[in-house]
Amino acid sequence: MMASSYNAKEEDGHHSGASNTGVVKSKKPDNTAFKQQRLPAWQPILTAGTVLPAFFVIGLIFIPIGIGLYVSSNNIKEFELDYTGVDITSSCYTCAKNFSWNSTTPCLCSEEFTLDQPFESNVFMYYGLSNFYQNHRRYVKSRDDSQLNGDRSALTNPSKECEPYRTSEGVPIAPCGAIANSLFNDTLDLYHIDVNGTKNKILLVKKGIAWWTDKHVKFRNPGGNANLTVAFQGTTKPVNWRKPVYELDTADNENNGFINEDFIVWMRTAALPTFRKLYRIIQKKPGTTPTLPSGRYVLDITYNYPVLSFDGRKRMILSTISWMGGKNPFLGIAYITVGSICFFLGVVLLIIHHKYDTRNSSADIPN
Repeated sequence: MMASSYNAKEEDGHHSGASNTGVVKSKKPDNTAFKQQRLPAWQPILTAGTVLPAFFVIGLIFIPIGIGLYVSSNNIKEFELDYTGVDITSSCYTCAKNFSWNSTTPCLCSEEFTLDQPFESNVFMYYGLSNFYQNHRRYVKSRDDSQLNGDRSALTNPSKECEPYRTSEGVPIAPCGAIANSLFNDTLDLYHIDVNGTKNKILLVKKGIAWWTDKHVKFRNPGGNANLTVAFQGTTKPVNWRKPVYELDTADNENNGFINEDFIVWMRTAALPTFRKLYRIIQKKPGTTPTLPSGRYVLDITYNYPVLSFDGRKRMILSTISWMGGKNPFLGIAYITVGSICFFLGVVLLIIHHKYDTRNSSADIPN
């Protein structure tokens, strides 16, 4: 009796629910081609006649492209000089050992080197750092893009993402954040020593090293470039800087403040802990060849950037470029490797196909 009454109540509840809603909802999907998976589809049938030619074509295309990329990369001339000063014989050894962020005066040193081959066309000078993790999540976020774009409200009230480099003694920092605070500030000067032993200074161009969009869109000075001292009034320099942002290049208002190209290049963070950033351009003079002749050179360094505290290294790189950019053999090697594997697999599958294919043209009808 109890079971029958329970079933009756349950049945009454179903009827009452159906009557309240009017129509019983169905959980079945709509009868459409999309929901019922009746859309036309291409289903390729992989056979030896289609797979083998694909492997050979990929191999024949990728291998020549890879060889071209690899040869082009090898034709790029590059020279690298480590001036960290870890070697006791290095002239920068004293600077590296004694210099720190708390040092009030920069340290001067020189490194001599020899170029065995001349460098043609424009030569690009880079500085390189190792074991510097610009890709750390908190480091990457530690900036205020509104402030860098010239927003006056962000200038006096920086983003909280800049902490702990947001303010200094209650005064807002411009530019704020860990990226700006760790700005690379070594100064590099290059000299060529001629056959008479005379040092001839190489002209290093400091403009044109930043991306156009960064220079003209993302980075702007508050109130234009007329009087930056007034524009940045009420702010202070980053903790590790020796001078405020409006004194980065007092000789050129178009390269001062937030639109200083050395600053812009540094603010574009690197993806790997070992990286290089463009420092200067050595332009080829019309009618002269080569841009950097082979011979002896001296690199004068104003040592401002300590790296031994985090086991880092500093390098100066001279490099030419090609149509594919700087020296990077990886892309050529990758194309050659993929093309070779595809061609090899094509040969192996072709042999297997001919050796083990037992099909004949006539169909056997079993008894």
